[in-house]
Amino acid sequence: MLKGIIGKKLGMTQIFHEDGAVIPVTVVQAGPCTVVQVKKSLKEKYAALQLGFEEREQKRVKKPLQGHFQKAQVPPFGHLKEFGVTDTGPFQAGQVITVEEFKVGDLVDVTGISKGKGFMGVVKRWGFRGGRATHGSMFHRAPGSIGASSYPSRVWPGQKMGGHTGNRRVTMQNLVVVDVRPRQNLLLIKGAVPGGPRGLLVICAAKKKQSKGAD
Repeated sequence: MLKGIIGKKLGMTQIFHEDGAVIPVTVVQAGPCTVVQVKKSLKEKYAALQLGFEEREQKRVKKPLQGHFQKAQVPPFGHLKEFGVTDTGPFQAGQVITVEEFKVGDLVDVTGISKGKGFMGVVKRWGFRGGRATHGSMFHRAPGSIGASSYPSRVWPGQKMGGHTGNRRVTMQNLVVVDVRPRQNLLLIKGAVPGGPRGLLVICAAKKKQSKGAD
């Protein structure tokens, strides 16, 4: 069974539970995705499905990928992603995967690219205390010393410093599927997920399952 799909974040809203509790949810346009390639253990040495999401005009797809899609007899897609499966038997190229693979109460892992926040200093990025704010201190929000003198005569790897923040791959684990709407290709997932509106997401069954209620 495949419990994985490519989606797009639409935004956040809230719904009301049966007992009147307010649940914040992220609305995700999940699929429909098309199986572009079935990778089998005998040939590729591993079993996986390559899914395509969001059709594109052929002229906007590079020629090597055009041939890849033509071989599978499927339209060109803007996004491709592989999902591992234990058995490729039930699947074939051209098959459509929808949100019906999920049900209310499922635990999922959602992967996306977080919002880019630009350059940040150490106080904002890492919570450094900084120097005294009194007049004339000449040391307010600077990082301070970053290495020793004679030994090791270099900066230790992983030293916390100012730099670019955000815009990286982030996975939120064990999020609860609150609602599934197949007619609209929508998944309502409890809580926030990485990225901004229209950001690409990968939703798959939770790998480290922990019991969480939908309310």
